[in-house]
Amino acid sequence: MPASTPMPAPAPDATGSVPADDPSIFTLDLRGLRQRWAGRSALSPISAETMTGTDLRAQALGSTQERLMEHAGTAVAAAVRALAVDVGRWGTGPIVILCGPGNNGGDGFVAARRLALAGARVIVANVSADARPRGDAAARNWDRIARDAGIDKVHLPVARDVAIFGQGIGKAAVVVDALLGTGVRGALRDPIRSAVEIITRARAIGVPVVAVDTPTAVDLSSGEPSEPAVRADLTVTFHRPKTGLLTRRGAAYAGKVLVAPIGIPPKADRG
Repeated sequence: MPASTPMPAPAPDATGSVPADDPSIFTLDLRGLRQRWAGRSALSPISAETMTGTDLRAQALGSTQERLMEHAGTAVAAAVRALAVDVGRWGTGPIVILCGPGNNGGDGFVAARRLALAGARVIVANVSADARPRGDAAARNWDRIARDAGIDKVHLPVARDVAIFGQGIGKAAVVVDALLGTGVRGALRDPIRSAVEIITRARAIGVPVVAVDTPTAVDLSSGEPSEPAVRADLTVTFHRPKTGLLTRRGAAYAGKVLVAPIGIPPKADRG
């Protein structure tokens, strides 16, 4: 759908609440979350490009990037907990969150903090050459968990570090893919490529995988994967359904999909 095409305002969610302001979502199973956010899933799908424009308009209207990230990461945390409880893996091992250098990684940092508050043991891997994210919102959320003694943090700047870290991936209760969101072009490069391979190995031995917004290297507009790409059991995408996750190939990589609200105002949804 072109960015210039007007779209109807989003329907209100069941409670009118957004994730960071709705602590009850941490008591819900996956079915309950789907019902809570049913208004989101019922909306018309949009492309990655349209979502980028919507996000920018939301920020121009006063919704800060950091606040949008807080809602997104909280939604991911609630979904990870619900999945882990549903399949009997909550408390059986750490929640491992693999975070890339951009805003997708920032969502992962928020999810780590929220999961730790919910009682999970959390391991966060910063998969990037940089020890600290470059984006302001992601960097601030990294700084918040960097001071948190309840979260184990590791920096994986090169493929060898990822490979060593991955030797214990089978002990994870759930693996969260917060590596890359939109904008992937062509084959992945290390250390992200090696991290995707670790996620693939984890899923092959029965560890559930949750993707943030889109499985890494799966295009949110077309659903076409780059090489390699993450296959998730559950994908938590934001604000509206995405066209790429509804295609045959995109759906095969995304697994089940939850569409979570992140507090984007209705006016931002208009081209």
